[in-house]
Amino acid sequence: MTEHHHGSGLPQAVAVVLVLLALAALHRLAVRRAVRRNPAQGWPTWRTASLVAGLALIAVALVPGAHAGFPVHMAQHMLIGMYAPLALVLAAPVTLALRALPPAGARRITAVLHSQPVRFAVHPVSALLLSTGSLVVLYFTPLYNTAMSHPAGHWLMAAHFLLSGCLFAHAIAGPDPAPGRPGVPARLTCLGVAIAVHALIAQALYGGFFTDVHAPIDQVRRGAEIMYYGGDIAELLLAVALVTTWRPERRSGRRERSRTAASL
Repeated sequence: MTEHHHGSGLPQAVAVVLVLLALAALHRLAVRRAVRRNPAQGWPTWRTASLVAGLALIAVALVPGAHAGFPVHMAQHMLIGMYAPLALVLAAPVTLALRALPPAGARRITAVLHSQPVRFAVHPVSALLLSTGSLVVLYFTPLYNTAMSHPAGHWLMAAHFLLSGCLFAHAIAGPDPAPGRPGVPARLTCLGVAIAVHALIAQALYGGFFTDVHAPIDQVRRGAEIMYYGGDIAELLLAVALVTTWRPERRSGRRERSRTAASL
């Protein structure tokens, strides 16, 4: 994410791309197995396209650039922490796994989904604190500078952005089963808080208020602009996803719940 790790970052980036290709192959195998088990139900092509898009965004973000600095870091944050997670979540990987695995494996996944730690982690408030709340700690304390001074900091930060972003996207608008997830008003409230916090952090970075980022002022301001406008677009897409996944539930909520229970 910064100019300190070009040489050391390339082998890790190649390894990440290989992992992403392996995940794409695993997804393809799961789709074939799910379709073979239930040809009539099939699997939507657009969900596969969504997963491929998410993996591609991760790959683009992790490829070392010719020029690096805070704007590059922020662009990577947007791709890995907001856009890629939304694409991956809309691919419904858990639903695909439930359809592709044998009954014993599906029951184990269902048990994990209903476990207390997972229910806590995928709650919108918990996901909000892990994703958006962590940005306050990152940019208003020495954490960002410390992480960027170590080669492993780049990858740990990217992993955090990706995992917390996936949790938040799933908590707000994920099509996969989410036992205990609150209703639409609570999710909209959490999304509104995320939008406000992102805007405030971007404005603080642009103005240099209370932030702790060791980078030239012009770079910090460009990064703040990327965060402000890029975050708005990503959160608008998340809101659209919430609306489109919410309406079918309202029309046939009880029937959909029964169908989900039957599929598990």
